[in-house]
Amino acid sequence: MESSEAKRCRSTVVETIDAPLPLVWSILRRFDKPQAYKRFVKSCAIRFEGNGDGGEGSVRDVTLVSGIPGDFSTERLDELDDESHVMVVSIIGGNHRLVNFTSKIMVVASPEDEGVKTVVVESYVVDVPEGNSEEDTILFVDTIIRYNLISLAKLTKNKMG
Repeated sequence: MESSEAKRCRSTVVETIDAPLPLVWSILRRFDKPQAYKRFVKSCAIRFEGNGDGGEGSVRDVTLVSGIPGDFSTERLDELDDESHVMVVSIIGGNHRLVNFTSKIMVVASPEDEGVKTVVVESYVVDVPEGNSEEDTILFVDTIIRYNLISLAKLTKNKMG
């Protein structure tokens, strides 16, 4: 029998954004507003607010835009650390192909241009869907993440004027 590990894949996407870390983090950390920079998200509703503060343990229902595989996703905020600028989100339901998806976003000031540029690192692990290869799955997910981070860069540029 094939091990469950053989059916999973992982990757990391890195994007440098021409904006200070506080601005970038203020947008990324909003678990209740992924549509601010994720263009495949039509709307978001918080189903459960963790400890009542919208932090760790919160669950959201995300409605996806038409034209992509799937209509909705249910996601849980597993970690939100405002000091180290780390956020971990798991997809726990939905009608899409990202089964057992967990993403960790880390945000750091760019070593070359501290205070001016921010490096966003998003790592994930996900099941490889039946009929897909690991390479196809990584290409699909990396493309979505890269698109989201480019959208985030544009949004921060607009906010800076």
